[in-house]
Amino acid sequence: MSQQTDRIVQNVHDEPHIEGSRITVQFIKERVEGRGLDPKTVASRHDLDVADVYRALTYYHEHPDEMREVEAQRRERIEAGHDDPDVVTGPEDLE
Repeated sequence: MSQQTDRIVQNVHDEPHIEGSRITVQFIKERVEGRGLDPKTVASRHDLDVADVYRALTYYHEHPDEMREVEAQRRERIEAGHDDPDVVTGPEDLE
């Protein structure tokens, strides 16, 4: 594994996350690239070093096949949860 991404591990969520936290690579990517938040803002809001935010983004783009699989599994879990009234997948399920 490259030195830049050596703090990205997979022992908590069954998907890549920042070592020592429960924050996933996908979460970081969604905040920075999906919502357009500045990496420093994301780091500050989640008590991370800004370098970890960049490591997560680097990991995401260096492992496209793995990340597509993570995204597919996440969609499957969400879709399966919509059929179960006891599963909360978003704010709309709390009504």
